[in-house]
Amino acid sequence: MLSEAQAEFVQRQRVAHLATADAAGQPHVVPVCFVYHLGAFWIAIDEKPKRSLRLKRLRNIAENPHVSLVFDRYEEDWSRLGYVLVLGKASVVPRGEGQPGVLAALRTKYPQYAGMALEERPLIRVTPERAVSWGAPGWV
Repeated sequence: MLSEAQAEFVQRQRVAHLATADAAGQPHVVPVCFVYHLGAFWIAIDEKPKRSLRLKRLRNIAENPHVSLVFDRYEEDWSRLGYVLVLGKASVVPRGEGQPGVLAALRTKYPQYAGMALEERPLIRVTPERAVSWGAPGWV
């Protein structure tokens, strides 16, 4: 789904922004840590302090699986700006235990996940349907 240039750009990013919407279309955007693994984007629901696991992003995905992910690069030199916008469908995997390759990839990219019990928490899987990019040649 992603071009080689888009995939390379995405892989270089540390953070993405996940946009979801509820059944009424009310948008919600949050920064997320992610991996692109086996043609899908995976986002852990980690152990950082959260009031509950009834997160708005999870509730929105249950109501409306259409999501967007934005991966962007900002620099003061605007000739170096770029982004990749991925539109796709999301699903919530109730527990990460069945995804050892995904969890290993997340822990490799983010050492902070090493001590977290991601196997016991939900994962978000985003299957890309379309990707759009913009930016300076060589950046996207």
